[in-house]
Amino acid sequence: MNRASAVRRVGFLVLGANLGLVVAKAVVWFQTGSLAVGSEAVNSLTDVIYSFVILAGLYLTTQPPDTDHPHGHERIEPLVSLFIAIAIFAAGGVILWQAARALYSGQVAVTTGPAAVVVLLGAGVVKLGLYRYCLRAGNDYNSPALVATGLDSRNDVLTVGAALVGVVGARAGYPVLDPLAAVIVSIGIFYTGWEVLRDNVDYLIGRAPPEDLHAEIVRRTIAHPDVEGVHDVVAHYVGPEIDVSLHIEVEGERTLLEAHEIETEIVRAVRDLPEIDDVFVHIDPKELGEWKEDEAADRLLEFDGDG
Repeated sequence: MNRASAVRRVGFLVLGANLGLVVAKAVVWFQTGSLAVGSEAVNSLTDVIYSFVILAGLYLTTQPPDTDHPHGHERIEPLVSLFIAIAIFAAGGVILWQAARALYSGQVAVTTGPAAVVVLLGAGVVKLGLYRYCLRAGNDYNSPALVATGLDSRNDVLTVGAALVGVVGARAGYPVLDPLAAVIVSIGIFYTGWEVLRDNVDYLIGRAPPEDLHAEIVRRTIAHPDVEGVHDVVAHYVGPEIDVSLHIEVEGERTLLEAHEIETEIVRAVRDLPEIDDVFVHIDPKELGEWKEDEAADRLLEFDGDG
């Protein structure tokens, strides 16, 4: 299955799961009046909204290159993830406001039946499954939107646990635990939003890739038998993928055909890395005096992955 079909399939699965959860939580919320369950219903409603956005974004980002977008549409995906972050912050704000109002007024609903406990336990199991599935799919297909969804699902497991403690505590005679659980839920939601925002801003501002990947780019380049050195290595994110430009140093007696073959082999070797999109290689013949020391490239060659 290709990347486009795979990420869309995951998007539809997430949407279906979140729709089921928001309906179940909303029914129990209206029946019991539990603020903890209500906060989880709002959280799931936000999940449904951004699931629609994810599907739309994934449809656009998996379209093939065209005249207007010769490098494809992958840069749309970090924008989708930022929308997810905004929705997450909004949900956290609503829940925090409801919890603060309940604590201030002292009017706290206490659930009397098992429905709230059952729906929260079920939600926790579903979200744990979505976390593992989305994170694996996001890493396999290099999709920041799916990784963001996985992180949100992971924190949903924690917030569901907090809500469950609040419901059980309220039934045990400590009703204040219900709105306090909602406060904890909101904090968890805010943290998820921060994680999504932090990760995807890097994709949009063209940050350099992790140092181990940067070092592997240099190693693959210098491993070519005709390359005497490498300098001015620049790698940066363009959306969720990475563009690379670098200068290689070769002996000047090479023919144009040989130089072209060296360049092609370097491009192929670097592009074999799954994170890499485009590679641009400039050849510096020795006789032009353009060979130079590059401390950054030398340091990357010595990088062993331990920091």
